[in-house]
Amino acid sequence: MRITCPLCGERDRREFYYRGAVLEAPEEGAPLEVWHAHVHLRLNPAGPLEEWWYHQHGCGSWIRVQRDTSNHEMLAAAPAATGEAG
Repeated sequence: MRITCPLCGERDRREFYYRGAVLEAPEEGAPLEVWHAHVHLRLNPAGPLEEWWYHQHGCGSWIRVQRDTSNHEMLAAAPAATGEAG
């Protein structure tokens, strides 16, 4: 699998650390059940999904990637600071 880093260009997936899907965290003070669901219960959808990746063996940037989980096609990537992939 190849990931296009917005700063370095296309690189092998092994240069990156996968952090997980982009999820909105529960609000501070949310019930324990809500936090449990956020931390431990995840959907595993097939299709486009936004994810966090860290370019560990490259520029050291966090990037937000939109990837199709059914075929690993990279649809968009942007530095995490910009907020949205693409």
